[in-house]
Amino acid sequence: MVEKQSYYSRWLVIVNPNAGRGRGLKDWSLISSLFRKHNLPVHVEFTDAKSHAIQLTTEGIKKGFRNIIVVGGDGTMNEVVNGCFRQKTCEPKSLTIGMIAVGTGNDWGKMFGIPASYEEAIKIIKRKNTFLQDTGVVEYSLGKRREQRYFINIAGLGFDAMVVRRTNYQKNRGRGGKTLYFWNLLRSLVAYSHIPADIVIDGKKYNNELFTMSLGIGKYSGGGMMQTPNAIPDDGLFDITVINKMKKREVIRNLRMLYDGTILEHPKIDGYTGKAVLIDAKKLIHLEADGETLGHSPVEFNIIPRSIHVIYNKLLA
Repeated sequence: MVEKQSYYSRWLVIVNPNAGRGRGLKDWSLISSLFRKHNLPVHVEFTDAKSHAIQLTTEGIKKGFRNIIVVGGDGTMNEVVNGCFRQKTCEPKSLTIGMIAVGTGNDWGKMFGIPASYEEAIKIIKRKNTFLQDTGVVEYSLGKRREQRYFINIAGLGFDAMVVRRTNYQKNRGRGGKTLYFWNLLRSLVAYSHIPADIVIDGKKYNNELFTMSLGIGKYSGGGMMQTPNAIPDDGLFDITVINKMKKREVIRNLRMLYDGTILEHPKIDGYTGKAVLIDAKKLIHLEADGETLGHSPVEFNIIPRSIHVIYNKLLA
C-alpha cells in the first residue's frame, strides 16, 4: 500500500528522446536538473519506438500513476492521450497531463499558453492549474482493417493529410523546423487535387468538392496555422473547416488566411460545428490526427466532452 501511494504522489514523465530533432535527449540533463531544483518528484520513462508512449502510459496508470508529464511534441502528447483512453484501470477524467514542449510545432501547447522555457513549464506544472478539455475519437480504415485513434487538438483529411505525411517522412529522416510543414504545403500543391465527398455532420449531409478538411478541438496546427480559428476546447463540439475545390494559385494567394485567423471569410471555405461527423468518397481520402499519419476513408469522428484534465498556463483567445 505504501508503494502504491508513492505512485499517486509522483509524476510519470514520458520522454521522447527524438522529439525536436533530438532535443528530447540533448536537453534531458537540463530538464531533469530543473525537476530536482523545483522538488518535483518524478519517475522517468524514455520511449524507444513509435507508439511506445501508449504502452508506457497504460503500464504507468496500472501501477498507480495519475499525473503524467509529456516531454516531447504533439505526437508524443497524442500517444500519451491514447494510452489514457485505452487503459482500463481508471476513468480518463481522473488523470492529469502536463507538457514540457521539445517538439518542432507544439501546436497543442499554444492553445494553453505553454511556454518554450523548460523552467517556466515546470513551474506551471507544479502549480497544477487544470482544464477539463474535450477529446476526439476517430474510426478509420487502414487497408481492410478498421482502426481507432483519440486526439486532443486537430485532425485533417485530404490535402492536409498529404502534407502531414510528407512532413513526417522528412522528420524521420532528420529534417525539422517550424517551416517544414509550410514548405511541404507548397510542394504538395503540384500533386494534389480535390475529391468529391459526402460529409455528414450531426445527421445533416453535405456534398462537397473536398480539397482539405480540418476538425478542431484546438485552434493551431502545422506550426502555428489557424485552420479552426474559432475552436473552443471544452464546448463539446468540433469546429470544422472545409476548403472546397480551389485553383492552386488561389490557394497560394490566400495562404496568409491560414495564419491570421480569417480563413472562414473566404467564399470557398465553409465552417461548421458538430459532435459526430462521417466522411466517405469513392476515392480514398487520407487522414491525420494531431500530426500523426493514420489511414483513410470511410472516417467517423465523435467528440468526448470534457474528458481529460490538462495543465494550462492561460487559455489563448
